[in-house]
Amino acid sequence: MRRPKGFSLIELLIVVAIILIIAAIAIPNLLRARISANEASAAESIRTIRTGEAAYFSAYPIVGYANQLSNLGAGGASPCAPAPAAACLIDDFLANAIPGTSGKSGYVFGATGINSGGLNSGFVAGAIPVTYGSTGNNLFCSTEDGVLRSTTVSGGLPTNEAACMAYPTTR
Repeated sequence: MRRPKGFSLIELLIVVAIILIIAAIAIPNLLRARISANEASAAESIRTIRTGEAAYFSAYPIVGYANQLSNLGAGGASPCAPAPAAACLIDDFLANAIPGTSGKSGYVFGATGINSGGLNSGFVAGAIPVTYGSTGNNLFCSTEDGVLRSTTVSGGLPTNEAACMAYPTTR
C-alpha cells in the first residue's frame, strides 16, 4: 500500500497555529516600533522648523518669525524664489503637514508667530499625532528658546508660548 504524497490536514493546522502564535507576539512589537519611529521623526521635524524659524528671523527682520508654518516652505513654486510668504527654508512636505491633512510620519505640525508691537518676536511650533495611540503617543513643541518639550496629554497644537512652556522638557 502506497501512502499519498503531501501533508495531512492536522499537519497544516499545526503549522498555521504556530504562525498565528508568532504573529500575535510580533505585531504589538512592530506597532510600538512604528510609534517610536514616528515620534523620533516628529521631534526632528520640530528641530527643523525651529532652525527654519531662526533663518526666517534673520532673513526678514522686519517681519520677525514666520506667521505660520507654510511661510517657511516653498509654497509649491519650482524653482523657489524666497519671499516672506514662501521663504524656501523647509521642505514643502513638512510645511504642508498641517491639521486636516494626512501629515508626515503620523504627525501633523503647526507654527505660529507671536506678534508683539507689529513684529513676530516669538513663535511656537508643535506636533500632534494624527491618531493618538496608533501613530504616536506624545505631543511635541518648541519656542524660540530652542528647547524641545513633550507631553503625553492629548490635545491640540499649542498656539502660545505659555501652553508650550507647560510641557516637560524632552531629554
